[in-house]
Amino acid sequence: MKKSSDNCVEFCFLAEPTDVNFGGKVHGGMVMKWIDQASYACAAKWSKRYSVTISANGIRFIRPILVGQMITVCARIVHTGKSSMHIYVVVRACDPKDHNYVVTNRCFITFMATDESGYPVKVAKFTPESEEEKKLEQVAMHAKDFAIQLDQDFEKQLGWK
Repeated sequence: MKKSSDNCVEFCFLAEPTDVNFGGKVHGGMVMKWIDQASYACAAKWSKRYSVTISANGIRFIRPILVGQMITVCARIVHTGKSSMHIYVVVRACDPKDHNYVVTNRCFITFMATDESGYPVKVAKFTPESEEEKKLEQVAMHAKDFAIQLDQDFEKQLGWK
């Protein structure tokens, strides 16, 4: 049986000068890299397997991140399928002198656990316990449904698979 602490990973670090764009703020691509790294660690921790990114839904850039701010990237499993893990990721930033964190980004990332040949493998079932986890699972399911509808729209409207 999985413990509730098995469903989350938190990275903590300072935003560096090499992370900025021409506007002097942390580049959005860098934030997306942090999100992918933390969510991969979360998926690998949960599944104990190599995992691949399947989709990223609703990546929101809420506030800019500045060089020198303390960053936390918190990734946690909020729903599992047969081989998939739906992960809610929140990025927060603060001045390291005051620790008043603000949410800068949030999204859902879906990973699939694979075997050595790249085929899907079964993952342990996640059962939400807290009220917040139950609500996040509902939002994750809505995001999953939206992603399926979007794929169908691309295929129907544009012929893209």
